[in-house]
Amino acid sequence: MIFRGLALATATLLASTTLASLPATAQAVAAKAAFAEPSLSPDGSLIAFASGGDIWEVAATGGTARPLVTDAATEGRPLYSPDGTRLAFTSTRGGSQNLYVLDLASGAVTRLTYAESAEELDAWSPDGKYLYFASGVADVGRQADIYRVPASGGTPMQVSREKYLAEFQAAPSPDGTTLAINARGLSGSQWWRNGTSHIDETELWLKPVAEGGAYRRLLPGGEKHAWPMWSRDGQSIVYMSARGGTENLWRVGLGEGAAPEQLTHFADGRLLYPSMAANGSAIVFERDFGVWRYDPATSQTSAVPITLRGAASATPRRHEQLQSFSRLAVSGDGQKVAVIGHGEVFAAPAKDGGPAQRITNTPGAEREVVWSPDSRRALVISERGLDHALVEYDVASGRETMLTTRGIASVPSYAPDGKSVAYVLNDRELHLVTLGTGGTDRTLFTGAIATDGREGPRPTWSPDGQYVAFPLRDARSFVNVHVVPAAGGAARPVSFLGNGEMGGIAWSPDGKYILFDTAQRSEDSRIVRVDLLPHVPKFREDKFSDLFKPGKQPGTPDAPADSPAPATPKPLPVAAKKGAALPLAPKAPPVAIVWQGLRGRATILPLGLSADTPVISTDGKTLVFRASEKGRANLYSYTLDELADEPPVAQQLTQSDRPKGDFALSGDGKTLFYLDGGRVISTPIDSPKPKPINIAADMDIDFASEKQVVFDEAWSILNRKFFDAGFNGHDWTALRARFQPYVAGARTPDELRRIIGLMIGELNASHTGINRPFMGPGTLPSGRVGDLGLRFDRSAYEAGRGLVVREVVTLSPAATEKIVPGERIVSVGGVAVGAHDNLDALLENTVGRRVRLGVEGANGRREVVVRPVSAGSAAGLAYRQWVDDRRALVERLSGGKLGYVHIADMSSESLDQLYLDLDAENQGKQGVVVDIRNNNGGFINGYAIDVFARRNYLTMTPRDLFSLPGRQALGQRALGKPTVLVTNESSLSDAEDFTEGYRSLGLGKVVGQPTAGWIIFTGAEPLIDGSSVRTPSTRIQDGRGQDMEMHPRPVDLAVERPLGETATGEDAQLRAAVDVLLAQVGAGKP
Repeated sequence: MIFRGLALATATLLASTTLASLPATAQAVAAKAAFAEPSLSPDGSLIAFASGGDIWEVAATGGTARPLVTDAATEGRPLYSPDGTRLAFTSTRGGSQNLYVLDLASGAVTRLTYAESAEELDAWSPDGKYLYFASGVADVGRQADIYRVPASGGTPMQVSREKYLAEFQAAPSPDGTTLAINARGLSGSQWWRNGTSHIDETELWLKPVAEGGAYRRLLPGGEKHAWPMWSRDGQSIVYMSARGGTENLWRVGLGEGAAPEQLTHFADGRLLYPSMAANGSAIVFERDFGVWRYDPATSQTSAVPITLRGAASATPRRHEQLQSFSRLAVSGDGQKVAVIGHGEVFAAPAKDGGPAQRITNTPGAEREVVWSPDSRRALVISERGLDHALVEYDVASGRETMLTTRGIASVPSYAPDGKSVAYVLNDRELHLVTLGTGGTDRTLFTGAIATDGREGPRPTWSPDGQYVAFPLRDARSFVNVHVVPAAGGAARPVSFLGNGEMGGIAWSPDGKYILFDTAQRSEDSRIVRVDLLPHVPKFREDKFSDLFKPGKQPGTPDAPADSPAPATPKPLPVAAKKGAALPLAPKAPPVAIVWQGLRGRATILPLGLSADTPVISTDGKTLVFRASEKGRANLYSYTLDELADEPPVAQQLTQSDRPKGDFALSGDGKTLFYLDGGRVISTPIDSPKPKPINIAADMDIDFASEKQVVFDEAWSILNRKFFDAGFNGHDWTALRARFQPYVAGARTPDELRRIIGLMIGELNASHTGINRPFMGPGTLPSGRVGDLGLRFDRSAYEAGRGLVVREVVTLSPAATEKIVPGERIVSVGGVAVGAHDNLDALLENTVGRRVRLGVEGANGRREVVVRPVSAGSAAGLAYRQWVDDRRALVERLSGGKLGYVHIADMSSESLDQLYLDLDAENQGKQGVVVDIRNNNGGFINGYAIDVFARRNYLTMTPRDLFSLPGRQALGQRALGKPTVLVTNESSLSDAEDFTEGYRSLGLGKVVGQPTAGWIIFTGAEPLIDGSSVRTPSTRIQDGRGQDMEMHPRPVDLAVERPLGETATGEDAQLRAAVDVLLAQVGAGKP
């Protein structure tokens, strides 16, 4: 558990040691292997299952299991073919999670699919010719569709393809003519969540396998249903349902109105991935990391005892040359840099880099590093078990001193004399620790310190070391700079702004002012200057007046009027030896703060950019900051010298589009060091010329020991940040103990993440989960397989007529070359497309490249040249086509009276798109349909809703021109037209905030389905292996004080969207919305 504070205000520091301290880990537990995703052979005699990323086989009665498929990649979801001679499974060995088939007799493995999408294997066709699976690679919004692919090889074809609606977990009937599928919601991908919310509720549908057949709903929504399985006689379907609050097996007949029947009666635990033997003799399923069996004849359930035996694959210890760093610190002498890579601190020469010295070597991750003023020591925030300790290292000798032992220490900062350190404990206490033998730790302030772990502003010392400035959040969530005496005393505010965000604080070297950045969420950030003394401006004209002061002799250098008399110059120090201490700067004059009138001495620097993280050079003349423009962050400089020859203008120092991390100036202020996409770069300030500092840092990474660190990090982060201190009614410490043995037994990073994900899923909360790394080892490939924007005719393909085009996505590479439905793709790159060729395989590594296609149509054969796009870009084109189709439908249904906009998410890009879509044509309509179905949230709902909520209160009429609404004329976006809002069960997160605002402000009717009930303010925290865990930290409540999490926003008119609308071109929800809005504007139906 985490200890939330120190018992005493002072504590004697621990003695120094040259050995790394062991982390406070959980007590040793016996490792347990996790068994997952079992399936039965056709005769029910064997079980295949996944464990440790491998596929194993065991007798159905249990016993010793032997490995069937072992590989360094992650294998899963094994399914026996109907004749028992082959085994289909998923694997990441080719990059993405794709489909493979093992010939059980020969051991040969064949790859079937290549798409860059996490494909979910569902079933074999009863005749063994096809494999059914779900993939979101081609759908609008990357929602899952149902595909099937020939088991002998070929191109996958869509079987169920409802646009912008998830279909998953397909099961073909025993005669192969009908599919049972689940539809709607997130439970297909969010299966690890134990419990239900509206977005997890699914429907069970039947669909003919043949093209053109009508869908029939067998089970309505309202519950989470999953993994349908047909009875042997084809008269009923068995499935998992969370009906009643616990996952169990249920059965429902195919007749109209048939009542579901419960088969198992578990009162707790999970029931996942059930699979029925083809002869109907048994069902096996995953339950709490074991394999269980249900006997339909006796209705009994029992655990299957399994022992693994064989040479299982495991994640090997690897030696890694670090290519990217997460943190950077520059020593005061400008000679050394310290970086953090894969959780360890390394140091290297600042000038040219080269081989790095490893400073730390601990099981946990090092999170922060700060150099001492003498450039010999460094402060490190080090994970020690579940605590984050403050540790000081003597860099040259490697000697370590533990400064704290309990709680979460963060954002440390040396005093100017290097004799004490300020840091924050548990985001609630500002501490000052004095260094050396007998040092003490004192609490300077307790409150809502807005450091947000290691991401917020670092406490900043005054130049004379007498004060510490820090950010404090008040009850209204306003964040302002406060100052507290280092000797102890009351903290007082020096800023008084009504903003909620801050990124950095800088105290001027002369002690006369403080800079900090401030913003409201989603607004541009500004850098503010607060003068601690009434500021007397300096003028260049004063330089001439100074020449006439008494005693002024020509040629005498200027000295500031408030400076002491210049001392006799001393010889410059001899160049310091490597590792020598940097001489400390002369003692700074005392800092004075005139509190009276301080509130009125704040000014915004006129930088003209959204700027954050101010850094001031040691001479006080230059400001360096980070700024974002058009989504790209770069670094800029700005003169603070009031006597500069030219007016101050922000000067851009960097040009790349990679993210900018930590940055710092050298001691002389002439060189800037920064992280550019994780690489260390330096550039002169006066004439920017970025130069890579190549740091050779390498280390061994051992998953066997690191997996415990990853688990500790994930659990600890949620322990501190989960929005509900009661963890939604669960014992979070007990959950840790329950899952710990399986963490100890995990053999791969993917299996570890699966175990952690299931633990997080017990909280039954939205905005949770664990994600794989987005860069480096463990990432999935993207942008590799080219997409042409074509959809093919499955009937023609399976009849042997090849790749006949059914649909061409507007503006896609194929559309650009005027490929049309009915034509056939016969070759790629001069290679003929055979019956067993997969088009995705032929288009690997073609994104953005010139590709020749052979096209055959009614007018013969021709060759065209295309440039395939990535799957992500293709999905964007499909989305825009879907929007155009909806707009045309509204135009037709309303007789041209109504406009239409769709908001895909609540990102800044979608806000810009909303401004584009609310064009002159839409604004000329009598009303506008606002569609936020499938909007997956973001952060700009307030800005979007303002467009629809603002009402005009002025009219402006220029001479000889038209009268204009005042808001638009003055540049404020305001539609000023009647609207109707369309939502569905996949309108989530910030889309629900938008819906609540729309209803509360009385802007119009809401039509469709209630929203997801999936709304918590969230973020993400990185883990040592590059994974990240989501952190739902802030409860969201509506204006009545009701939690919005688990409580969908209601609609005024409920309208369902039946499956099958894609084929007909109908949209029942949109049709109803048009009717409602037409009635509102008094236009009536066309």
